[in-house]
Amino acid sequence: MRSTITSRGQTVIPAAIRERFALGPSQRLEWLVEADGSIRVVPVAASPIQAFRGQGKQGSSSGRLLADRKADAALEA
Repeated sequence: MRSTITSRGQTVIPAAIRERFALGPSQRLEWLVEADGSIRVVPVAASPIQAFRGQGKQGSSSGRLLADRKADAALEA
């Protein structure tokens, strides 16, 4: 599936993806740049408990997200 970026930097999420992942208005999305240069878009859970689910000794996507944010902040400084 493809979409186009507007001059304002906006894009449309295809209907099939919105339906499959139950995305709606005001849904927050996290944009992640992977080590291989690819971009991944991940819905952010509305519930803080859901957002931290999976943290523990094995690590989690939340821990990775925080590390990515720190790395991005270091690049901007």
